[in-house]
Amino acid sequence: MNSLLHVYNSLSGKKEVFKSILPEKVGMYVCGPTVYSNVHLGNCRTFISFDLIYRYLTHLGYKVRYVRNITDVGHLENDSDEGEDRISKRARLESIEPMEIVQRYTLDFRKIMHLFNTLPPSIEPTASGHILEQIEIIKELIKNNYAYEINGSVYFDVKRFNKDLTYGKLSGRNIEELVHNSRLLDGQSDKKNPQDFALWKKAEPIHIMRWPSPWSDGFPGWHLECTAMSRKYLGTKFDIHGGGMDLKFPHHECEIAQAEGINKESPVNYWLHANMLTLNGKKMAKSTGNNILPEEIFNGKNTFFKKEFSPMVIKFFMLQAHYRSVVDLSEEALEASEKGYIRLLSAIEAIEKLSPSASTTDFDVISWREKCYSSMNDDFNSPLLIGHLFDAVKFINSVVNKQKSITSSDLVILKKSLHDFIYNVLGFRLSKPSKNDPKFEKNKELLNLLLEIRNKARAKKDFEISDFIRESLSKLNVELNDTENGTNYEIK
Repeated sequence: MNSLLHVYNSLSGKKEVFKSILPEKVGMYVCGPTVYSNVHLGNCRTFISFDLIYRYLTHLGYKVRYVRNITDVGHLENDSDEGEDRISKRARLESIEPMEIVQRYTLDFRKIMHLFNTLPPSIEPTASGHILEQIEIIKELIKNNYAYEINGSVYFDVKRFNKDLTYGKLSGRNIEELVHNSRLLDGQSDKKNPQDFALWKKAEPIHIMRWPSPWSDGFPGWHLECTAMSRKYLGTKFDIHGGGMDLKFPHHECEIAQAEGINKESPVNYWLHANMLTLNGKKMAKSTGNNILPEEIFNGKNTFFKKEFSPMVIKFFMLQAHYRSVVDLSEEALEASEKGYIRLLSAIEAIEKLSPSASTTDFDVISWREKCYSSMNDDFNSPLLIGHLFDAVKFINSVVNKQKSITSSDLVILKKSLHDFIYNVLGFRLSKPSKNDPKFEKNKELLNLLLEIRNKARAKKDFEISDFIRESLSKLNVELNDTENGTNYEIK
């Protein structure tokens, strides 16, 4: 492997050779979910993209400390620092404690990420567990004259900061343009300037999630938690910060300002951003109804697709596009991905049965492997890698059909390389039986019938039958999970 790893740095707007701060070690922070509802499929794409990056860096031999936070503090609903926080709002609607909401949807997030076969991060800190660190950062910013307190709330002074450093360097926003486009909204009169953002908000009497601070009983601003946790676990300067493209402004821009307001230097060397997932050519949004949850694709209970698709097919579909490009979810695209995934699975099964058949190989295995690495070294180009994998699939099928041959040494290299890229880098879980097996379809029909019988029993409050079916299936390693969107299952 000769080529160096290049990554696209959002801060510079170009691809750069990747060089870690410490030899053979990488610090990577990725903005995690706000756990007030089921994880959005678009968010899943972001986390699958950074799982790919985490896996590849590890495969290259780096010891990666991957930090991905859980936002469990009740931040406000919009960027104007006003409104009702999402977690408390959901708790109020369901008449339960906010931390019950947090627990429910944290578990849901982890379950979905497990179904997508993503690796857990090295550290998964919560915002509520780092209130003290956030308060200390606010104290430092006030001391450095980049923050001010008014009526129990504390705001970051963007114009004051911009006199010494540059606000807007990541997103390319001009401070004068921000001032011109900003407007005062109701309730924002405490701010010196409309573009200032909250570091600490004094809690109204109805606000459930609150903590004591030197300024008031309140809660931290949205942007502060990531600065506090990345700083604690990765230091004041680390290698990679990632997240969705939608977080570039204002969230990541504010993170940079907060960190520079303390240390006078940029906290991150490489900023990486994953792009959007659209649905049938339109932006995914709950408000328009153009939205689908991961489980609704897995169980087929949705109005968008005629059949269900497995987590690995969805993952294969996502990785067929570069993480920085917009990718559109459609039935046609998923069906094509399913066929491609089955072809890949079949080739993996076939290569295990292959025997070396000649003294020469009709395929340049070493050159092919170099192309695979070159693809990933070009800003983690998974679609190009998958294209090379299918070159190998075509060759494997030719060997199976006795049209081409392979030596024993090349067979060993090909097997190991396919295993490395398919399992370790792309993170696929190639399990049997495959979805093109008629027995699998019949077993799935029987399982769905049992679930239908159980749902009818539950509707009649016949919990004896309902629990009997659950326990019986559990003994067969089929775990049921009842959610507000219905019952789904996982075969262990």
